[in-house]
Amino acid sequence: MIKNLMISTGILATGICQVHAAKATKKPNIIFILCDDMGYGDLGCYGQKYINTPNLDRMAQEGMRFTQAYAGSPVSAPSRATIMTGQHSGHTHVRGNKEYWRNVPTMKYGDNDEYTVVGQEPYDPNHIILPEIMKKNGYTTGMFGKWAGGYEGSSSTPDKRGIDEYYGFICQFQAHLYYPNFLNRYSKSKGDTATVRVTMDENIKYPMYGDDYKKRPQYSADMIHREALKWIDSQDGSTPFYGFFTYTLPHAELAQPNDSILKSYKKKFFHDKTWGGSEGSRYNPAVHTHAEFAGMITRLDAYVGEILAKLKEKGFDENTIVIFSSDNGPHEEGGADPEFFGRDGKLRGLKRQCYEGGIRVPFIVRWPGKVEAGTVNDHQLAFYDIMPTFCELAGDKKFPKKYLNKKLEGDCFDGISFAPTLIGNDEMQKKHEYLYWEFHETNQIAVRMGDWKLVVKKGKPHLYDLSTDIHEDNDISANHPDIVKKMVDIIRKEHRDSEFFKITLPL
Repeated sequence: MIKNLMISTGILATGICQVHAAKATKKPNIIFILCDDMGYGDLGCYGQKYINTPNLDRMAQEGMRFTQAYAGSPVSAPSRATIMTGQHSGHTHVRGNKEYWRNVPTMKYGDNDEYTVVGQEPYDPNHIILPEIMKKNGYTTGMFGKWAGGYEGSSSTPDKRGIDEYYGFICQFQAHLYYPNFLNRYSKSKGDTATVRVTMDENIKYPMYGDDYKKRPQYSADMIHREALKWIDSQDGSTPFYGFFTYTLPHAELAQPNDSILKSYKKKFFHDKTWGGSEGSRYNPAVHTHAEFAGMITRLDAYVGEILAKLKEKGFDENTIVIFSSDNGPHEEGGADPEFFGRDGKLRGLKRQCYEGGIRVPFIVRWPGKVEAGTVNDHQLAFYDIMPTFCELAGDKKFPKKYLNKKLEGDCFDGISFAPTLIGNDEMQKKHEYLYWEFHETNQIAVRMGDWKLVVKKGKPHLYDLSTDIHEDNDISANHPDIVKKMVDIIRKEHRDSEFFKITLPL
């Protein structure tokens, strides 16, 4: 599939043309590539000095790079939920990584692995999600990677939520290992009427943990990527398509094939670290942790290059919007070392924190002839803006009123389309008065209002001025009680109580 992943894949250079997408005679295809746990500063185009990312850097040169784009949450499942629902994490039903495990002892995968029904808290079946809206707009839909929107057999699995073709991890807990026992598939084209498991027969010959783990030959990231490429290849241009590629790279664990990518970084980081694991860890020990992490990002970059090359090969290049981003900030799990790579882009905070480093993410958009090449934009957007943006680009006149469920109390959408920004129509761009996050696991709430940033930790507010303190070092809440009060009032307005994801509100 990938003969030499260290070689940059060629991407078509394009001209510049300001055209409003809604007036186009043909709806644009949309590919949204969402990686896992990549920090704001992990790409060359965002200042990374140690890791090779030629395809993503070129994508930024040929498109628009955002500097103030935000994930929906500092962890995976709720961040993805904000994309799917168009709601921020004070309104979404899924606000954390709540997992389900149900044993069914009559089936086994290998000698010791009981069949378990696995997955996360389901999306609210009464609230419409993005793939369903895209289907209503005439799109063919495909999703490849991590689902994280409902456990197996629940009311919210890909086959029940507007996705024609799915291949990947229904359960994001399973996605912590790159050589798993199984993946999941739903395929309308293959006649599958429900989500089914795809057993990794070659993998289960070797234990999931221990010295023989890396003898497992089936690397899930490559397998998911190949299915995504096949799906693009199957499109004939008769209908527009929406692809959501939720790759797990560079999420821990630190594991991948020992090919040209990894070998080159082992030579580069010859004074490398090892990680022997920790008590209760879900990850295997790792050697060459810096090389492993850098290699995972370069591997992901090669995937992006192949996607762009496939679009060009199929003749879809000029009518396809490609977006790249990360679900939250960087992590320290499995031996990852964000301090070494400066991964937070000089921002404070990591995954699970509502400081800038936990939620500000890379965000690149490429659309030849529509999005001006080489632009850098400081428009403030959050993941819940993606749904209204896609609707506007698809020419959907029904959003949002026609998609609200009148029977669902308090049903709403929180996003603002940033389509005008993409096509250079800045004077028509509406802006948020504020952005909002909450995360129960670390008991944090955050509000950004202009350059003011309020972080509430266990009910105590801390105020920062991002225009002079991007690292959020100096709490100036005592100097601006009026600003604190205004932002606390916003929290009380935006928060809805959740049965599963409780949070401490400020007094």
